[in-house]
Amino acid sequence: MTALEAFAKQQLKSEVPQFNVGDTVKVHQRIVEGTRERIQLFEGTVIAKKNGGISETFTVRRVSFGVGTEKTFPLHSPNVVKVEVTRQGKVRRAKLYYLRDRVGKSAKVKEKI
Repeated sequence: MTALEAFAKQQLKSEVPQFNVGDTVKVHQRIVEGTRERIQLFEGTVIAKKNGGISETFTVRRVSFGVGTEKTFPLHSPNVVKVEVTRQGKVRRAKLYYLRDRVGKSAKVKEKI
């Protein structure tokens, strides 16, 4: 094992949150402003998950004030404090990029019952 692999293995989170594409999640993100630290929430639908291991990322999309906003979070980052699943979505695709073109009710994802 090289030094780079050992460092990557050390940085992995021990408890990884379980969520899938289509789920609505609340991401608790640590924000540092100067000397102060705070936790900021970003709630939306997971539209993509990429890679694996230390470089695993997920993209969350939400619409606020009529403007679609997407953020990509590294799963194993220390700045991502917690990921809460609020509802599970029923989808048949691995990537939900088609939601970018949808507006209103057609942009919703059905809920798993």
